[in-house]
Amino acid sequence: MDIGTNNKEQKQKGLLDGEAANSPNLKRINLALQGGGSHGAFAWGVLDRLLEDECIEFDGISATSVGAVNATVLAYGLAVGGRLGARQALADIWRRVANLASLSPLQPTPFARLTGNQSLETSPAFVQFDLMTRLFSPYQLNPFNINPLRSILCDTVDFDAIRNAHCPIKLFLSATNVRTGKIRVFNNAEIGPDAVLASACLPLLFQAIEIDGEHYWDGGYMGNPAIFPLIYDCDSRDVVIVHINPIERPDVPKTAGEILNRINEISFNSSLMREMRTVYFVTKLIEEEKILDKTMRRMLIHSIEADDVMQAMGVGSKLNADRNQINRLMKVGRERAKAWLAANFDRLGKRSTIDIQKKYL
Repeated sequence: MDIGTNNKEQKQKGLLDGEAANSPNLKRINLALQGGGSHGAFAWGVLDRLLEDECIEFDGISATSVGAVNATVLAYGLAVGGRLGARQALADIWRRVANLASLSPLQPTPFARLTGNQSLETSPAFVQFDLMTRLFSPYQLNPFNINPLRSILCDTVDFDAIRNAHCPIKLFLSATNVRTGKIRVFNNAEIGPDAVLASACLPLLFQAIEIDGEHYWDGGYMGNPAIFPLIYDCDSRDVVIVHINPIERPDVPKTAGEILNRINEISFNSSLMREMRTVYFVTKLIEEEKILDKTMRRMLIHSIEADDVMQAMGVGSKLNADRNQINRLMKVGRERAKAWLAANFDRLGKRSTIDIQKKYL
């Protein structure tokens, strides 16, 4: 579903809520959504395809940065309009993001879009902007603390529906406490525009978000995303990680931009890899019957990714919310989710579909 697809088109596909409510093949999963700027359109595509399959239900979602935006909008849409409402809400917010980006001088020129060259790294406007963010803080460049995402969220999401006890999804949004360096996980009752903005607050671009006297930056530094809330607070043992930041790259970065991009990827994956090491350790102890505590659960880990696509995209593309790129990544997300479901649906609830040791350790 591209930006702008409406409910009528969805209904013509026969995607009516409740058709599979009593299906014996119903699978309940948790989602872990990474951050990554406009690359989050890939996760949008994944979510759209999962919502299309009524044999999939969501228990909890742990998310960071743009993942927090996707998770919040999905939860709101589900709460007020079921699956169709969630799909439409996600399409709506990405349409708004693309419309806003079309007004930015940092986006690709019409000529670049025609030729297919949408790299921002060589754009004079982007180079100047990147230099400015390294010389001046957002408190100097943006003294009035204007964040267009706030108005988009407030126009798109009724946060009362998320805070309501009847919200169908447990949300866990991660942010980093600037003062203590510790992770803060916001749950449904605590989630409003500030919590989402805190999770997505890149410190070189935006002023820290103040909540209850504490200040927060992007959650990716301490949890991208955090897995432990899904382990402790959700019933489903299945955790599907939607990767945006590549864990591996085939080549050593050589340019300044490539090096900074790789540093960003490594740092934003580090917390997830540490948690996966713990999951692997506990799983091994359970399998070897070395844990007597029956409250310890064996978690089942899964992954949907497009590393081959993301590896070809530079760091500047994360700020490229051009409609063409967003729709392209969304379609890639749908394709990867479709392939993942075809290959792994029957394994859900039974075993992990990735080798945790090989991928993360």
